[in-house]
Amino acid sequence: MILVTGATGSIGSHLVRQLTKLGAPFTALVRDADKGRALGCRYAVGDFDDPDSIAAALAGADRLLLNGAGATPVPDGIPQPMVAQQKTVIDAAIRAGVRKIVKVSVWHAQPGGRLAQGAHWEIEQHLKTACEPADVAWSLLHPSGFMQNFFTGAGTFSTDGSLIAPATDAPVSYVDCADIAACAAVLLTQSRGAGETFVLTGPEALTMAEVAKHLADTIGKPVDIVGLGPDEMAARLKGQGVPHGFADDIAFLWAEVGTGNLAATTSTVEDLTGRAPRGFGTFLAANRAAIQ
Repeated sequence: MILVTGATGSIGSHLVRQLTKLGAPFTALVRDADKGRALGCRYAVGDFDDPDSIAAALAGADRLLLNGAGATPVPDGIPQPMVAQQKTVIDAAIRAGVRKIVKVSVWHAQPGGRLAQGAHWEIEQHLKTACEPADVAWSLLHPSGFMQNFFTGAGTFSTDGSLIAPATDAPVSYVDCADIAACAAVLLTQSRGAGETFVLTGPEALTMAEVAKHLADTIGKPVDIVGLGPDEMAARLKGQGVPHGFADDIAFLWAEVGTGNLAATTSTVEDLTGRAPRGFGTFLAANRAAIQ
C-alpha cells in the first residue's frame, strides 16, 4: 500500500486520481477530514508535526510519496520546519517497514542553497543516509516550474493582471503537475528508479513573452509584462510584510530564473510514462475556466 502525503495539493490530488484509475491500493494523508472525504478515497488524518499520527497513517504501507508540509519560513526566513518535518516522516516510514520512498524535491537542490534549494538538499541527504542501512529504495523528483502557478497568480501577476518577470527573454520549461504525478505513480507502482534523481520538465521552454501570448490567446485579451529586477522584487515583497531575509532570498532565486537556470528540457516524463508531457498551450486550453 502507498501512503500519499500532500494528497490535496497540486501534485497529490492528481496522484490520488491516477492511483485510483490504476487500481493501486493507497491511503491519502490529509490534515482535515472534510478534505479527505472530498477526495473520495481511503484517507488518514495526520500532521507532519504529530509523529503519532504519521506512525498510524503508515501502518500497513510499504511505499511513500513524500511531499508537502510546512515550508512556511520562521522569522529569519529559513523554512526549517519543513526540514524537521520531512526528516521525521522519513524516519517513521523506515521504522514502519516502508520499502520505497519517492520524494518530491526541487530542481537545483544544493548545499547552502537559498530557501527550498538548501532545505530540500538537506532532506535528500537524510533520506539517502537513512535508507541505505535499512535497504530502503529511494527516488527523487526535481520538477521545473509548475504550470499550475498561473492559476494562483502568486508571485506571477501584478495587481492589474500583468505578468511580472525577472527577464522577458529567459525561458522556463514549465511542467504540468499532472505529469509530475504520473511519474510518481510509475515509481510507486513499478520496480523502477531506485537510487535515481529525475528532472521533470515540459516539452518546451517558454519565455515570459511567449507565456503572455499563450495566456492572451486563452482569455481573449492582451496580457502585459512588467520587468522586475531582484531589488524591485525584494522591495515589493517587503512592502507586503514578508520578512526581509526571506524576501532577499526569494529575490535572489528570482534573479537566477532570469539567467535561464530553468530553461533546459528533459525527456524524463516520456521516458517514465511512455507519453510526451503536456505542452503549455494544451494545458491552458484544458483549464480555460480556471485561467480566466
